[in-house]
Amino acid sequence: MVFSSSVFFMAFLPITLLLYFLIPERFLKVRNLWLLIASLIFYGWGEPKYIAVMAFSILFNYVMGRIVAKSRPLLILCIAGNLAILGFFKYTDFVIETVNAVSGGGLGLLNIALPIGISFYTFQTMSYIIDVYRGKVLPQRDFIAFAAYVTLFPQLIAGPIVRYSDVAEMLVGRKTNLDQIAEGVRRFIVGFGKKVLLANQVYVIWNEITFMPVSEISTAAAWLGALAFTFQIYFDFSGYSDMAIGLGKIFGFDYLENFNYPYISRSITEFWRRWHMSLSSWFKEYVYIPLGGNRKGLPRQILNIAVVWALTGLWHGASWNFVAWGMYFGVILILEKLWILKWLEKCPAPVGHLYSLILIVLGWVIFALTDFGQMREYMQVMFGGSADFVDGNFKYLAWSRIWVLIACTIGSTPLVKLVCGRIAGTLSGVKNGEVILGVLETVVLLSILALSIAFLVSGSYNPFLYFRF
Repeated sequence: MVFSSSVFFMAFLPITLLLYFLIPERFLKVRNLWLLIASLIFYGWGEPKYIAVMAFSILFNYVMGRIVAKSRPLLILCIAGNLAILGFFKYTDFVIETVNAVSGGGLGLLNIALPIGISFYTFQTMSYIIDVYRGKVLPQRDFIAFAAYVTLFPQLIAGPIVRYSDVAEMLVGRKTNLDQIAEGVRRFIVGFGKKVLLANQVYVIWNEITFMPVSEISTAAAWLGALAFTFQIYFDFSGYSDMAIGLGKIFGFDYLENFNYPYISRSITEFWRRWHMSLSSWFKEYVYIPLGGNRKGLPRQILNIAVVWALTGLWHGASWNFVAWGMYFGVILILEKLWILKWLEKCPAPVGHLYSLILIVLGWVIFALTDFGQMREYMQVMFGGSADFVDGNFKYLAWSRIWVLIACTIGSTPLVKLVCGRIAGTLSGVKNGEVILGVLETVVLLSILALSIAFLVSGSYNPFLYFRF
């Protein structure tokens, strides 16, 4: 089930909320049980067989969490077990394909389907086990509370990656007030609008351009397509994160932010402090720092960065283009650490923004195109390997979708937030200003919701990009 589906909006969410709030707040264990049941229904919708994989992961990590404290062999066993589950489902066929390609062999693929969200909930359970081992958190003795933590449907299948330490207290003692619910609803609607009104609409440009033979794409059209995918993946993923954070607030959970306007960055180092922050912080806390971080000299630090970014790429998918994407950013981050950041500090801000945006857009081309031949040809066109710089396809797609391109450009900056802040500041000095502001906000949110539902009903099915990871 996905947030942007009619069954979620018309049936699942209303029923889940109604029954959740019918349970008195003092019966928190019952509320957790209902959230667990609802989350399993959400997860199993359409593919119920993968509930068994997640259930095994929950049981395995719950038991290990009770006994792992200060036992390094048990910690290694648990991490190996989690990685074995993830590796079997996500990487087995990838390894077979790679072996066949290198050796010329003909090993048959197992055609193992990937359980949705397995990368996210595996990282969550591993963070729990590691934090228990380190003594950062106590083992959770309430099985229902632990299972609810792993399965909570708002963030189950596409993040943010929620560390147990961030929600441990909320699992056993949380309260929800009207202000928190209102903020959750607002955040959910904004995220829904990002997905349906922006991500889905700008995707049309990328889809149209990549559907054409590369030989028929002009240089301008190639850059337009790459920019469209750059916008799509941001509004798709940040929209889902907004919806997840909003739903979490409604149920009394405060999830950490996952995005902070990454496309306004002045360096790639800054970009990765702003993009998918829950994943970046996870790798920093549980991989980079344990490897030695920046404490063992520059050569070791460079090696640590390379390892982390190879793993980051591989986490995103069982394909060599994801590894290449991770290493692409890893190399840039190493070069920035060595000298580029010092150079950028001396440059005007627009130079840093342009430098970052060009590298980010090129990175998303590597991410999006799994075929290296197509990727190479597409990039050649981007850098002038085309008969035409501008063609009719570029003009048609750019002008027919100009509204969404402008909206995406504005929406990827803090401009809307700044304008809203100015309006709120102005109205604060006006009689009944808070009432006027509340009415304006309600009208805007209801308009976004109505438009999103209308586009959703009239459009085709378009799942969130990060569901496949």
